[in-house]
Amino acid sequence: MHNFKNFAKKPPLGWNSWDCFGAAVTEEQLIANAEYMAKNLKQYGWQYIVCDIQWYEPNARDNDYFSFTPLNMDEYGRLIPAENRFPSSAGGKGFGPIADYIHSLGLKFGIHIMRGVPRQAVAANCPIKDSRHTCREIAHHFSVCSWNTDMYGLYNCQGAQDYYNSIINMYAEWGVDFIKCDDIAVTEFRRWDNPYTADYEIEMLRKAIDSCGREIVLSLSPGPAPIEHRDHLCANANMWRLTGDFWDQWDKLYEMFDKCRQWQGVTCKGNYPDCDMLPIGRLSKNGTCHGSRDRMSNFTRDEHYTLMTLWGIFRSPLFIGGNLPDNDDFTLSLLTNTEYMNMHQNSHGASQLLRNERNGRGTIIWTANGKGAKYLAVFNTDTRARNIKVDLTPILMPDTTYSLYDIWQGENIGTAKNSVTLTVNPHGARLIKII
Repeated sequence: MHNFKNFAKKPPLGWNSWDCFGAAVTEEQLIANAEYMAKNLKQYGWQYIVCDIQWYEPNARDNDYFSFTPLNMDEYGRLIPAENRFPSSAGGKGFGPIADYIHSLGLKFGIHIMRGVPRQAVAANCPIKDSRHTCREIAHHFSVCSWNTDMYGLYNCQGAQDYYNSIINMYAEWGVDFIKCDDIAVTEFRRWDNPYTADYEIEMLRKAIDSCGREIVLSLSPGPAPIEHRDHLCANANMWRLTGDFWDQWDKLYEMFDKCRQWQGVTCKGNYPDCDMLPIGRLSKNGTCHGSRDRMSNFTRDEHYTLMTLWGIFRSPLFIGGNLPDNDDFTLSLLTNTEYMNMHQNSHGASQLLRNERNGRGTIIWTANGKGAKYLAVFNTDTRARNIKVDLTPILMPDTTYSLYDIWQGENIGTAKNSVTLTVNPHGARLIKII
């Protein structure tokens, strides 16, 4: 049995297929992104390639879900890859060949799953592998997802644990390193007005992973995960979402300041509140989703800096949403900034130092500690540029001169004692390393 906090000592870094391919990602697209990551990003710490939802659906074509559509499934009610989209899975190989190839590149492989058991497995009353129970016996017919018709949630019973054991053992045999489980951090179908009704299913997943013989990161979606259940989340998962799906819209980005402030201090070894994917680069290649089809991110350059700076100083897991082979030079520069990656992976103690706004416009300042350094993140939420004076005495020795390094611009910008004034563009951010 593994201690799941020991193999997730730092926030995970990777790519996820949802923002660019929706429900219809293919083997060819996964491999193309893996090869790009191995060539361009691996040396900076990026390592996970995650296949998102509906990989078991032969007819998926964009970001839409088809209600009660046929799914690929084995005799034990376990979903398996659609062979027309993942041809290497033929002959019962599952995701094994793809995982093997991704591992050969020095990367790790992950998949998305939905909480529970497939409804078609319940209708067929499939036996559960290595169990005396059946899929029909474990299905809770009132526990359903409000936005996807594929699954039933499970009763709190031994058969349900047996089912989770059976799928996790199969994923471990395939070589899966990361599982993003959906409809579980918060269940939008609120039985008894409790959005955290899947707590025992989280525990079952934790037990199944701990017993499978493989180190697998567990990520929970969607959000907002309830802050009052932070101890339970920390005890059972590596990551959990703070919001619903996050897209390339300023209002969504602005809301994350509140979420990060709410969850500050919870981040520690093995536990990472998750601000969701980075909607940067080439998005929505298969259809319109929160914007036009096949677009580059709607964020301005300055909003990109705000996004990356907040996610980075907060130490959220970073999962790129855009199609990597379509990256432009600017997007690639954000993902390969050595000083930024060092801050994200190795800093600690991030907290909001100041928030001074009127009608949603003004200044927000975060700080964090590094080895022999302090990090200062200064955000301008206004629609005009601001000269922002920052009092450094709450975080540094007074009357002492410090050197300042601008992480995004990659240059020394002088020294400061007691305070510093920074020009920050509209919806922009400055990220400063203080030595």
